[in-house]
Amino acid sequence: MTSFFRDAVATVASYIPGRSRPDYEPILTEDGDAEPTQQPVAAEEEEDAPSTARKRAATIILTIAIICLTFLLIIAAAFGWARSRPGDHTLPCVRTIAGEINNGYQCHPEISHHWGQYSPYFTVPSEISADTPTSCEITFVQMLARHGARYPTFTKAILYKKLAGHILTTVGNFEGKLEGKYEFLKSYKWRSGADKLTIVGIQQLTNMGYKHYQRYQSLAKDTIPFIRSTDQDRMMASALWWIEGFEIARREDPEHTGPDYDEGYPALLIPEDPEFNNTLSHDLCTSFESGPFSHGGLDAQSVFALTFVPPIQARINEDLKGVNLTSREIIYLMDLCPFDTVAPNHVPSQYEAPLSPFCHIFTRSEWLSYEYYQSLGKFYGFAQGNPMGPTQGVGFANELIARLTNSPVVDHTSTNSTLDGSHKTFPIDKNTTMFADFSHDNDMMAIYAALGLLNATEALDKENLQTIDETNGYSTSRMVPFGARAYFEKMKCGGQDEELVRVLINDRVIPLQNCGVDSLGRCKLGAFVDSLTFPQHDGHWDQCFE
Repeated sequence: MTSFFRDAVATVASYIPGRSRPDYEPILTEDGDAEPTQQPVAAEEEEDAPSTARKRAATIILTIAIICLTFLLIIAAAFGWARSRPGDHTLPCVRTIAGEINNGYQCHPEISHHWGQYSPYFTVPSEISADTPTSCEITFVQMLARHGARYPTFTKAILYKKLAGHILTTVGNFEGKLEGKYEFLKSYKWRSGADKLTIVGIQQLTNMGYKHYQRYQSLAKDTIPFIRSTDQDRMMASALWWIEGFEIARREDPEHTGPDYDEGYPALLIPEDPEFNNTLSHDLCTSFESGPFSHGGLDAQSVFALTFVPPIQARINEDLKGVNLTSREIIYLMDLCPFDTVAPNHVPSQYEAPLSPFCHIFTRSEWLSYEYYQSLGKFYGFAQGNPMGPTQGVGFANELIARLTNSPVVDHTSTNSTLDGSHKTFPIDKNTTMFADFSHDNDMMAIYAALGLLNATEALDKENLQTIDETNGYSTSRMVPFGARAYFEKMKCGGQDEELVRVLINDRVIPLQNCGVDSLGRCKLGAFVDSLTFPQHDGHWDQCFE
């Protein structure tokens, strides 16, 4: 690298007047002889002096331009060189504010987009354009969002700390040579909080609020969203930072005509308590929480772990003799990559951070297996892979129906009849057209399943890795990453008597099922509501307390 910059500096110096090019070789003519060096021409007459001065000035300007251009080329070349170094994921990843808002986390996507629910939000490619169709206008939007990137949960934080301590202690007594991808262990120190949002999570939610306003500016400029969140710390913080981003965008909008909300936004906090009905946090259904349907995800993961973990385990235990990691600890070691990335000890600037050095201990194919492992856990834990999974999302699905149709909630599952029965805590009037709810990844998976949004995905193979095409676009990285967001839209379109419904998850249009979907993934409002027979019949709630 040093020689690269030394050569580059020499190249720039060669363009400065009065400096000769290093190692200059004369240009040869076609017959092989060197062209004679041109001698300066003497000034002919005094009246030509202004012309000569202009030529000199032009030469100086041209020289300066060449120097500047050369420096830019050097910087571009250095950046390209850095980006092209294979396997080096410790290089800083420069992120711009606009890029982060519009496209989410794009640092080394070949790795960071395959961390399952621990991936930071990124825009998922959509086969159908996510733009509002021509001749249509959005009349209603319900957002359902996951909290931003967080520290590990308290229980996991203890396990990760213990694992990191074991590895670092063992490595401290290691007689071999630590180099390459393990070299960072010589000086690494594990530091982590628990449960709360990290700086990356705060950035995500602020960006999410800002992007939400921009996307739905036609609605947002004249109104304000009704907001709900659970009372857990990271959930409340996510809602507040989302409001911050939304408010920044609102104040920047010259077309904003709505009222002044300096006194705060309407927001409802719902307790996460087994004794309190809450559609944003499952905790009521006994057979699901602690009964026979409580471990489907873990069972599926255990099967697949037998396939993909042993080769990794053998390699790492061979590389770091004496560490003797178990199969479970290999998974935890992989977990350290995303958690260490989204909670850097030092962030040089708000939008610059490298991947954790733990990330490049593993190969890209191993990260694909890790992602599938996490996808199995959610599919068989909370989606249609679990007979009781979708039922946990029925309450929210029925609340969505009420909001879409401006009618009272009809539900006998996890809804809170006191809150949903009040226009102050659950407005259903036609003037309230924007809603923003904040929840968890597990609850969002259950809600997607209750609404039939995952019906195109067949039962996942528990033993063999399936591609994203084989799962019909399903993976937890794409569905419920940190900072995930789903949009449930109503729109009026020219030539249509009835409003249409469309659903997007992380900017990907999800074609609706069993309701006469059109080429843009939409259904008529009435047909969409009629298709939701599962939530309207309370799912399998009657089996919760058997």
